[in-house]
Amino acid sequence: MQRLHNKTCLVTGAGAGIGYATVEAFISEGARVIAIDRTPEGLADLAGRHSGLKTHLVDVTDADAVEALFADLDRLDVLFNCAGMVAKGDLLTCSPEDWTRTFYLNVTAIFHMSRHAVPLMIKSGGGSIVNMGSVISSIGAAPDRLAYGASKAAVIGLSKSIALDYAAENLRCNVICPSAVETPSMAARIEAMDDPVAARRAFESRQPIGRMAFTGEIAEMAVYLASDLSGCVTGSAMIMDGGAKL
Repeated sequence: MQRLHNKTCLVTGAGAGIGYATVEAFISEGARVIAIDRTPEGLADLAGRHSGLKTHLVDVTDADAVEALFADLDRLDVLFNCAGMVAKGDLLTCSPEDWTRTFYLNVTAIFHMSRHAVPLMIKSGGGSIVNMGSVISSIGAAPDRLAYGASKAAVIGLSKSIALDYAAENLRCNVICPSAVETPSMAARIEAMDDPVAARRAFESRQPIGRMAFTGEIAEMAVYLASDLSGCVTGSAMIMDGGAKL
């Protein structure tokens, strides 16, 4: 039996990396998937691979666009808030613009998406919200990641509040907290560094297992949290960091 059979799942940041891998994992488990991203290339590629996939160009930082998206939905079982960004900088070098932009994409967008998703889930008897977090958060810190770490700590707090407030409605909310993940954006960041070979080695060495996580591993956790098999799991931060914060 497919774990997400007949479930309607919405994935943000679906055009690349973890979001892309999760769309494919959800489809393979029998879900009806709605994939959204702010750029068309990845969505077009996914649509070419999966004929039944619904795609929408949506900037999740645009509250009006999010409201318009949900106005056309009559059912939702799973929401995976995957869209996010990483800004560099410590307290003195993080610009106010990067701080604001980081929080709006990493936290406020989840607020808007979840606020529209919850009534649909309650209407259909419950559901699962899965949020993309990080071990760089309330779990631990990393150099030059002030805005990112603060925003992901907020995601954990937001998720726990949603989990508690709607547990009686059979609605769950959890956070996936990886360390470094092998994604196209991560590869681009490494290649832009002065010594990409040394940079990659440094990223990999942060995890005691000696490598970064694969997108498919994160997607598998998203499938589990989306499925009824995790029916007793809510308000949890699922750490997938290869031992980085032990």
